[in-house]
Amino acid sequence: MHPIMANHSNKDRIKLTTHDLVMQYGIRSVSMDDIAAHLGMSKKTIYQYFADKDELVAAVVEDVIKFNQQCCINDRSVSKDAVHEIFLAMQMMQDMFENMNPSILYDLEKFHPGAFRLFQEHKYDFLYQVLKENFERGVQEDLFRNDIEMDVVIKARLESMMLAFNQQVFPKNKYRLVDVETQLTEHYLFGIATLKGHKLILKYQQDRTQKTKRNEKNMAK
Repeated sequence: MHPIMANHSNKDRIKLTTHDLVMQYGIRSVSMDDIAAHLGMSKKTIYQYFADKDELVAAVVEDVIKFNQQCCINDRSVSKDAVHEIFLAMQMMQDMFENMNPSILYDLEKFHPGAFRLFQEHKYDFLYQVLKENFERGVQEDLFRNDIEMDVVIKARLESMMLAFNQQVFPKNKYRLVDVETQLTEHYLFGIATLKGHKLILKYQQDRTQKTKRNEKNMAK
């Protein structure tokens, strides 16, 4: 499912194309001329819906945030336990980050501060609450440790999620964004898990590996 639920209106087509281009090339590298060319329409038509690139980027970011929030809510409702909820989130993250240009966050912060504020609010309000409720659930299920400071661990997790986008630490010519994010998530999970939680993490890891192998086998046919 695409994070921008296009209904084929011009406005949604513009947001859809912009999303796909910036995911691949980064925000700064994509111009309004590029967007217009891919759409087969004039820039004048785009400006009928969005005053400038800044407004367009903000609209795309807002749609992506709404989509991600709904995914988090859905993951919680269908998950078997707190560990499973995080593995479902990892799958969503993998789908999102597979072809994402890691320069996106830097471009957003430097060139589109309004849109970056939307992302920061999502990170520190919504994602913090999601992680808090997941942690509390895990403690109740005896999957997560109750001897660590929840607020500290969650804030550390929120910051580590952004670390993979840092091109000085993880340059894109050497590291894949999705692989780094997966490693960081698993590191977080093992750090907060009880012995019971560790066994469950290993089980879900094995399930994911088997699923990946099946998918690769089916694709090879």
